[in-house]
Amino acid sequence: MARYHGKNGRVYMSTSNAGAATSLGNVSDWSISMARDQAETTSMGDANKTYAMGMRDIKGTLAGFWDNAIDTLFTAAALEDSVRIFIYPAAIDTKYWYGYAFVDVSVSSGVAAAVKTSCNFVAAGAWGYV
Repeated sequence: MARYHGKNGRVYMSTSNAGAATSLGNVSDWSISMARDQAETTSMGDANKTYAMGMRDIKGTLAGFWDNAIDTLFTAAALEDSVRIFIYPAAIDTKYWYGYAFVDVSVSSGVAAAVKTSCNFVAAGAWGYV
């Protein structure tokens, strides 16, 4: 079993539902949640609580540093349609998560800080892992 450092991760995003995904560049952090709905099914006389598993609720975040030459996040966030996202935890491996998502973007900075971008995304279709 291999272990990887996050320094080689990569994130790719399209600027349309069918467009080619390109590297976001300057991404410093990402997260993806694949939590599932849980419906309680406990009946009288059961030894403990029981549950039925429901749908996955795919959502996540991307964070990094603003680059005035890369407009991908801002273009994607302005769309009414979904975009494609590919998240590679380690570029030297072939494993990644992918899917369609709706995104929003925020920008922040301060007098003693770099200009930062952050993005929230939620699934707009099926997601997979290769």
